[in-house]
Amino acid sequence: MIFKEQYEEIKALAEDIYKHPELGYKEVRTKRMVQDFITSHNPAAEFEEFAITGFKTTLGQGKPMNLAFIAELDAVYAPTHMHAAKETGAAHNCGHYTQVGIALALYRHLLESNDYENYDFSVTFVFIPAEEYLDLPYRDKLIAEGKISHYGGKPEAMKLGAFDEFDFALCVHAMGGVFPKRTIEINCDLAGFLYKRYTFNGKPSHAGFDPFSGTNAYHISTLFNTAIGLGRQQLNDAEMVRINPIVMESDMSTNVVPSRIKVGTDLRSKTTGYMKQVAERLDAAAKGSAMALQGTVDIETQMGYLPFVQDRYLSTFVKEAFEQDDAIEAISENNAISAAGDIGDLSFMMPCIQIGYSGFTGTIHGDDFIDTDPEYIYEIFPRFLARVLATMNGKIERDKLYKRSYQEYVAELNQIVD
Repeated sequence: MIFKEQYEEIKALAEDIYKHPELGYKEVRTKRMVQDFITSHNPAAEFEEFAITGFKTTLGQGKPMNLAFIAELDAVYAPTHMHAAKETGAAHNCGHYTQVGIALALYRHLLESNDYENYDFSVTFVFIPAEEYLDLPYRDKLIAEGKISHYGGKPEAMKLGAFDEFDFALCVHAMGGVFPKRTIEINCDLAGFLYKRYTFNGKPSHAGFDPFSGTNAYHISTLFNTAIGLGRQQLNDAEMVRINPIVMESDMSTNVVPSRIKVGTDLRSKTTGYMKQVAERLDAAAKGSAMALQGTVDIETQMGYLPFVQDRYLSTFVKEAFEQDDAIEAISENNAISAAGDIGDLSFMMPCIQIGYSGFTGTIHGDDFIDTDPEYIYEIFPRFLARVLATMNGKIERDKLYKRSYQEYVAELNQIVD
């Protein structure tokens, strides 16, 4: 089969991307490599571009339904990673480079086998930028210049109408952890998150000669962090809340009482309703800390990504394909985690699933993350995905799908943040 024949080519391409990571909305080289691969095997391929570095290409135009097969192009900011780019600090320690390889392996198989012609749905390969929520000053600049409206690539594509043609979506993602057997994962729901910024304002004075006249903004932020820690006991374990405050900006010097500290944190939870409740507690802790030490605080709230509840109906086809497959040994199901992704935003618009795959070692987003089973990742798993599509063919019931507009999505975000 084509999967075995193309294995070395796909592996080499993915490893090249791994060694040349690019941050979101900057994936210029990665985009060029992917398009060059596609056109080398399909000179007639047409690309529709969006969101600076995103693009899509379709096999099987004019079918009753259209499936978006999504691969993410960007890397993480991890400058201490063993293969981080020295200039940018980017590193592929979330496995997106393998997504790209998997998508291209599947694309070439469908192209050369012509299997897509027999499907009752089109298959559109969507290569999306900027899934990782980072490099925010650069994205703020893009927003100020009117080049984007959203930090995340999928929400930006939604705004531009790039997902309007689709009925359902499928993406894949590396599984964190080491698995003794070749494993897939289904129905792994993800948290959503808000992004909070707290600017604590004090009053500067000489730290040695006249500290009595100052108000220490750093102390206010320390009290705020203490309040967060003590408040964790009251958080509902079932909501899997995660809070990770960091100092984003400061004017600190050892001989001046600090007068301004900006603390930023994401706030993750399984549901948006509870997310709002915890956000109110954080705001109260910030205001109380500032009041206690005679300072002030400015609060900014920004929506990150919506929670992702995988579509259980679509997952039944993955489970059916797994039961017919003898190359993948294990399946993991229904393990909700506090990681987040902008697939949650897309799932507000249409049914989405994200199939996990093993084959890695190290900590995901950690300095030692790398693939260890490329044969599984680039040959066996793409072959399984072809089986999934074949299993879906002729069986997707349209009345079990849903569709919402970008305008409805914006309204959902506004009611969370307001």
